[in-house]
Amino acid sequence: MDNREDLKSMLTFLPLLPWPSQVVKSLETLSQGPLYSEVDSGEMLFNAISHIRDSLAFPSLQPVAPFARGGLVLFFDELISRAEAAKWFGEVVPALANLLLRLPSLLESHYQNADNLFNGVKTGLRLLGSQEAGIVFLGKELVAALLTCALFCLFPVSDRGSKRLPTFNFDHLFEYVTFSFLLNLYESYSKKQENKIKCIMHYFERICSSMPEGFVSFERKVLPLEQLPLCVSYPEANFWSKSVVSLCPFEVHSTGFIEDQSNGALEVDFANKYLGGGALHSGCVQEEIRFIINPELIAGMLFLPCMEDNEAIEIVGAERFSNYTGYASSFCFSGDHVDKRNVDSFRRCKTRIVAIDALCNAGMRQYKCTYLLRYVKFGFLVPSRLAYGIERKFFLNEFIEECDMVPYMEANKAFCGFLDQSNYDHHKRPFQDGGSQGSQCTKTDKDTNVVVKDFLMDEAPSTSVEIAMNRGEYINQMIGYSDKKASWCLDQEDKISIATGNWGCGAFGGDPELKTMIQWLAASQAGRPSVLYYTFGIKSLQNLNQVCQWILSHEWTVGDLWNMLVEYSSQRFNKETDLGFFAWLLPSLFAHDAKRSNLTNLP
Repeated sequence: MDNREDLKSMLTFLPLLPWPSQVVKSLETLSQGPLYSEVDSGEMLFNAISHIRDSLAFPSLQPVAPFARGGLVLFFDELISRAEAAKWFGEVVPALANLLLRLPSLLESHYQNADNLFNGVKTGLRLLGSQEAGIVFLGKELVAALLTCALFCLFPVSDRGSKRLPTFNFDHLFEYVTFSFLLNLYESYSKKQENKIKCIMHYFERICSSMPEGFVSFERKVLPLEQLPLCVSYPEANFWSKSVVSLCPFEVHSTGFIEDQSNGALEVDFANKYLGGGALHSGCVQEEIRFIINPELIAGMLFLPCMEDNEAIEIVGAERFSNYTGYASSFCFSGDHVDKRNVDSFRRCKTRIVAIDALCNAGMRQYKCTYLLRYVKFGFLVPSRLAYGIERKFFLNEFIEECDMVPYMEANKAFCGFLDQSNYDHHKRPFQDGGSQGSQCTKTDKDTNVVVKDFLMDEAPSTSVEIAMNRGEYINQMIGYSDKKASWCLDQEDKISIATGNWGCGAFGGDPELKTMIQWLAASQAGRPSVLYYTFGIKSLQNLNQVCQWILSHEWTVGDLWNMLVEYSSQRFNKETDLGFFAWLLPSLFAHDAKRSNLTNLP
């Protein structure tokens, strides 16, 4: 097992395994309960964790956050009831210690089985780095053990920054409880942080009483920056402007939440480029809340570095454990949630979540657009080391500023998240005039009137993990399911819609009307059957349904909508209009609404 490349990539990010004898002794003591271990308070739990960390003697195991100790003491000894604390220390902590004792064998079993899941496709736990399309399958018990390790702050952290990995140990989660308490001395106290921890603690209570079964998969999705055979690459602007794909149906929900949809849709995580955002710090908006109520999502933060502009992350199978009320500072844990969603043929809960990070601090930049896309074909401009290496990020950012392509970048980001390469109808490329390139030949599909690029089958394989398996020959077995055939990404019989909302429109400052349309055209171009849009009741989208139905009634294509967005964005950026996109597009509708509003407000 030591010779495995996937394991080697993780060695500097995992605890010292197998456990040293002193660690085993400490965990065995902890597993026997508070009468034997004397761990019956937050103070004693911190001391036990510190003793285990000292026994690891790991040079890269940096000290825990300075105020984490105070947070543990405050939470377990002050903020929860004595009955809850007694259950935690009497039942949960011993069970977690036993789970940690099993971690080495769980990892060994994981790697032994990883090569048997799919023929020729890597699924083992590994550092799934930038531009590396791939998938990791983790058993839920292994996920639970890894999260327990994070609770005990046993993961090395010194190399995580250089690999652009997010925080994974839980010390900062508790540290912010202390900060919240100290702030109470000066202003009103926000209980969001202690309620975030209550959700996490509830997860641990649940898995200790009944360990969930099945798997969670974590996929890095990449739109290759180079033109590759059998794969949809990172689009140019004329990909959008000349698309003849019809816009898909659009369903507006003014109430409700994305996570409560029951249509089996792919649910959008309004992500930070670092997966999970501030979930393990003080953040408490859409992404953080989702990670807290579905804690198995947090496992991806261990091995998935931050997303580049042509990347997204899709996670399938993460179960929901908690209910909640409120948002941000008003967030509150409101009890147990029993996830009743079905499982797929690979024993993954049919919760499909895609993380896409929006433009940060959008401002007027979000209206910039141009067709001068000098950077897209990196291979024609710079050496390949710039296109895919460490320097690529700087190069990309420079050209984004020069070429003013923000709406274009946002559409490609959403498209990357929404596209399922393996089910993309033999990788149709919806251009009206794509031209031929290399050994490709271009023809028009008689049924769909879109341009299809055919590729010779002896050309180089795609970097996409879905396409690494020949289409039509998907892997026909997985542990206990050898009689079923399906794609590992999505069940073939399913038609998966997109469930989304106001992506990048909160702290990131995005224009809700613009972002709504961008997501719609991206979902349509990706071949999704429909969009379920949750407005969260914001005023600027109160006419969204009317606008969408007008557009659909006129049978607009993706290209039609894109070209209108480009024209509007140009006028908005050049201060030729200060109207929102909807009012600019349909002035008569909004003039009528304004007149009706004025009549209503008459004295």
